Amino acid sequence: MAKFAFLIEMKAKPGKEAEVEAFLASEALLVKDEPGNLTWHGSKVEGETGLYRVFDTFVDEAAGEAHMAGPAGQEFVQRADDLFVETKVLRLHVVASK
Repeated sequence: MAKFAFLIEMKAKPGKEAEVEAFLASEALLVKDEPGNLTWHGSKVEGETGLYRVFDTFVDEAAGEAHMAGPAGQEFVQRADDLFVETKVLRLHVVASK
């Protein structure tokens, strides 16, 4: 069961939407085999140009921290200024799940 999650909100720079979507696809491949990462979803907000979200869940907070320190997290940090006008990382403690 997931105990911890990240919800990352991103606003793409104008004209960078296709690049953001390719970046998210590459991020999905990086997290595919991460231990402790239970789910990872990159999505585009319907009706909102350039607005994206990533939601990922982890077995515990330590696994979430390992994810952020690992290849996917580091690539996100390195590419954020080029791709996004705004990012917001929400740290979530899961209190209920299906």
